[in-house]
Amino acid sequence: MATFLHRLGRTAFRRRRLVALLWAVLLGAVGLGAVKAPAASDDGTSFMPGIEAQQAFDLIGERFPAADANGADARIVFVAPDGEKVTASANRAAIDTLVSDTADEPRVASAVNPFTAGAVSKDGSTAYATVTYKVKADDLTDTDKAALEKAVDKVRDSGLTVEVGGTALATQPAAGGSGEAIGIALAAVVLLITFGSLAAAGLPLLTAVVGVGISMAAILALGSVFGLSLTTGTLATMLGLAVGIDYALFVVSRYREERANGHAPHEATGLAVGTAGSAVVFAGLTVVIALAGLSVVGVPMLTKMGLCAAGAVVVAVLVALTLVPALLGMWPDAVLSRAIRKRGPAAGRSAEGADNGGTRWARFVLRHPWTVLVACVAGLGVLALPAASLEMGMPGAESKPVSSTERRAYDALADGFGAGFNGPLTIVVDAKGAADPKAAVTGIAQDIGATKGVVSVSPARFNPAGDTALFSAVPTAGPNTEDTKTLVRTIRSERADLEDETGATFEVTGSTAMNIDISQALQNALVPYLAVIIVLALLLLLVVFRSVLVPVKAAFGFLLSVLAALGAVVAVFQWGWGADLLGVEQAGPIMSLMPIFLVGIVFGLAMDYEVFLVARMREAYVHGDPAPQAVVTGFRHSARVVGAAAVIMIAVFSGFIGAGEAMIKTIGFGLAVAVLFDAFVVRMALVPAVLALLGDKAWWLPGRLDRLLPRVDVEGSELTAPPAPGTGPTDSEPARQEPARL
Repeated sequence: MATFLHRLGRTAFRRRRLVALLWAVLLGAVGLGAVKAPAASDDGTSFMPGIEAQQAFDLIGERFPAADANGADARIVFVAPDGEKVTASANRAAIDTLVSDTADEPRVASAVNPFTAGAVSKDGSTAYATVTYKVKADDLTDTDKAALEKAVDKVRDSGLTVEVGGTALATQPAAGGSGEAIGIALAAVVLLITFGSLAAAGLPLLTAVVGVGISMAAILALGSVFGLSLTTGTLATMLGLAVGIDYALFVVSRYREERANGHAPHEATGLAVGTAGSAVVFAGLTVVIALAGLSVVGVPMLTKMGLCAAGAVVVAVLVALTLVPALLGMWPDAVLSRAIRKRGPAAGRSAEGADNGGTRWARFVLRHPWTVLVACVAGLGVLALPAASLEMGMPGAESKPVSSTERRAYDALADGFGAGFNGPLTIVVDAKGAADPKAAVTGIAQDIGATKGVVSVSPARFNPAGDTALFSAVPTAGPNTEDTKTLVRTIRSERADLEDETGATFEVTGSTAMNIDISQALQNALVPYLAVIIVLALLLLLVVFRSVLVPVKAAFGFLLSVLAALGAVVAVFQWGWGADLLGVEQAGPIMSLMPIFLVGIVFGLAMDYEVFLVARMREAYVHGDPAPQAVVTGFRHSARVVGAAAVIMIAVFSGFIGAGEAMIKTIGFGLAVAVLFDAFVVRMALVPAVLALLGDKAWWLPGRLDRLLPRVDVEGSELTAPPAPGTGPTDSEPARQEPARL
């Protein structure tokens, strides 16, 4: 591996103009494809096939073809002024006019009058009208929305308070851009401080932007074919930018080090790609494994996001191995520090051999390994405690800002009709097998209406064939409460008896039931997902480090990091600690997709830092350093760069905390704190403490396994390039051979 990458780096350096031109052509080609490609459309793929709520949702689309199950809707809520009722003649007239005007619109499938549907609160203060459209919310035109807004404004002028919930006028999160800009700006500052050179700081940024540009353009170009969208590409942008900067940073840093050791530019480039590039390849591979592993969860959207992000990581790796050395060939001295440019390699060699913050910290950990180890485990353990209270759900209008009409409509309905009114259960009755479909539906509706925890059921609505009916059941509790989850399980448990009595069967769906089913399915999938990625990554690290204990230590450190990150997410987004500082309007259950998403991404990033840091320690150990000194040497060369890479990732992820979309905000925060914990607590403290306690045993590998495993040479021991005069092992001091295996 190292030999191949060494040749690749030298070739990219030598053919630098051709390599740069090929990347420019590729960027232009996919960019043109993105511009010319049709907009991505919803292909109708089920959100999570196999769960009952989704099956019922699909049945509605099949049996009620006139009404698109995904059609836009608007729930218009009317609240009378204090001391008045919506049933007053003037108020009623204004509401009747709105319903009739709205029903006449060409794209409206139905507009239900609250006075004929019984949608008036008991005290008469609140009522609501339901408007259903023939098309999806994304397909509504500005004219359609303007007509609804005009009708609403007329009623407001009459003195009623009117708020609109549903999807028709739902405010969408602002388009991406600010998060990326903030991340790039912060990354630029970190790079400038790390390298002390504008060129060295700018090169990783430039190549990362090229990689992200190619990835996002490809996603847009293929969007209509595979059902991809800008939302699907958000994770690809986030990760592509972070790892793109980091991977280029490691190659550039190693290039500067080799130049400081006296190597010519072309040889320094080859050595940088052969050594740091090897770590980049395997680090990228662990991230790809974690992201591609999201496909085992069974959520099509999650699979698409994971695969798109994995593709962006692959592009970042290829950019680091080819475009970065090509640009180094164009400006071989620009990325060097001012001291080396002025005084030559001797200045660099003296700096490389001197103690720095990394070596001093490593020696401190080596002197106090038990203290550091216990402090790390105890600290992360305390931070992980809130994760035991994790509650999952899907945020709805209750999580929106109180300034939005959707949130005000949600609150008005809860005040007028009860907390459960915002989370009604939709019951789909399949009466094809019943002798009397109407009687069967009536019997099922009465039985469900009598179930403890149900406030009311709506009149049943049949399809044109008369063999399928829909009705709603309103719970007493809110949509994200444990009582409502218990109610859904209770209703479903009664199905077998009701089917025997009536000859018809039913399924429970609606947004509340869908969220409950999704949360349970994701919880069930978490353990298999963890098992898949951990086993694959352990095998990969076993090959990379040729050690049994180092991969196990890496996995243990990951578990500490991810549990501490989940604990922080629960404390902020579920319990509300410091939520105002992050712009979180409403604390509540964590989005169901978030924990499994966080686990996958954090695992890949945690293995990144493990590979970057420990690979340098193994390189020192294989080339002659005793085990404790190898830890110090690894920190001398890698601690500053790994720390800078971690700060860059934290900066990039933190930029997404300001996103309007709840899932992106939560993931941005979760990833930022996870990188903080993993890089600076686990990798910088726990890892050297464990290695100090293990000593040479850390690199133990059974002899038979040693013979079976392929040799990938991530430490670059096979590179034959001679060291610069005065550096590296001499003829009388050969590099250490692989330690004997037991």
